[in-house]
Amino acid sequence: MVRRPSSLTLRLIVGAGLWTVFALIVVGVVLVFLFRQTVERSFDARLDVLLESLIVSAEFDRNQGVYLSGPMAEPRFEQPYSGWYWQITPRQGQVLISRSLWDRELRQNLAIPVPQPHHYYTMGPDDQEVRVVERDIIFPDAESSVRFAVAAVTTENKLEVTRFVRAIVIALGLMGLGLIGAVIVQVRYGLRPLRTLQHELGRVRSGEVDRLEGRYPAEISPVVGELNKLVEHNSEVLARARTHVGNLAHALKTPLSVLMNDSASEATPLAISIRRQLEVMRRLVDHYLVRARTAAAGQVIGTRTPVQPAVHSLKSTLEKIHAGRGLAISVTGGERLNFRGERQDFDEMLGNLMDNACKWAAHQVRVSIDKQDFELVFLVEDDGPGISDEQIETVFSRGQRLDEAIPGSGLGLSIVRDISGLYGGAVTLGRSDLGGLKATLVLPAAADAS
Repeated sequence: MVRRPSSLTLRLIVGAGLWTVFALIVVGVVLVFLFRQTVERSFDARLDVLLESLIVSAEFDRNQGVYLSGPMAEPRFEQPYSGWYWQITPRQGQVLISRSLWDRELRQNLAIPVPQPHHYYTMGPDDQEVRVVERDIIFPDAESSVRFAVAAVTTENKLEVTRFVRAIVIALGLMGLGLIGAVIVQVRYGLRPLRTLQHELGRVRSGEVDRLEGRYPAEISPVVGELNKLVEHNSEVLARARTHVGNLAHALKTPLSVLMNDSASEATPLAISIRRQLEVMRRLVDHYLVRARTAAAGQVIGTRTPVQPAVHSLKSTLEKIHAGRGLAISVTGGERLNFRGERQDFDEMLGNLMDNACKWAAHQVRVSIDKQDFELVFLVEDDGPGISDEQIETVFSRGQRLDEAIPGSGLGLSIVRDISGLYGGAVTLGRSDLGGLKATLVLPAAADAS
């Protein structure tokens, strides 16, 4: 099965090219046919003149029969096998031939009368194709008609047609190349608004602009308008989703808090069990509300977050929280880089990783930011105790904590993995050069700030 070209540009160029080639071939065939007809008519006119000269030069005598009163004006009639011949064939009597025929005669069908000049092709001496014009003439004193014929080889005609065909092929070939080149230019110029639209859509998706701007042709303007409405609708859907998620969070957390407070005053086994299950429920509510909000945000077009201001804001916050521990938090890289997503989700992911590093670090937390192709790579390292390979999956489990003494819900790394996955990114853990844990977060990059 032949696959059709998937490119609109290629389809237009191929389609126009095929029609151009077909049209030029048809034009070439018609021109060659007309030229051949013209050459043939011109050749026939020349033969007609020579036939008239032959008839005018002929005389008839009852005793002598038909004879020529003088030589023909065309010298090639006197050269043997020159390609130009004449022949006079009476119904009765001797056939007269030109010297160029030597000892041959032209093939004629005397059974069919030819009162008017008749042209046709036949084989002449040396098996050459010749063009013949013949006519029957009746002299006043003759008892029957006399057939006059003039013939000439068609080699010159064929050479002339061949030269014309070669010139036509070259001329139409150059014209075809020029037309195809013009089609390519026209198609690329005509489709330029689509390339502009593609570029502008990329800017909207990367967050550089929030709607499509610019002037477009009348055929594309309705599409641009619908796309702008789609972007606006997408933003409205996100806003409504966030509102509903916030309302749900408030509706769920309030009853949970009431139950926690009511059970806190009791020390019975049942109260302790209730408090544990309520804590698990609160963690799960937080976890799935974050996922729900992020799933909505991840589908929004045009979201874009500058990296450096967000990271430095997180650093400043964490330095205040852990001010009493004397931690040194360093940030390198991130200039003019942008995350293709929501600021709130970015703070959730990187903030969890940086907060986790600060909780376990002894003296130092290091954050490194780099861009590789279309992805942002964040390295968050600390000089704490680190974890073993067997513990990595445990810390990614929902609500699983390695040390209950460290504050937190135990959902941080699980939330980071879920949110980054929704954005097409990933988070991995390993051993840092500082001696502690190294968390690598990969996220999609947006266009750099100009």
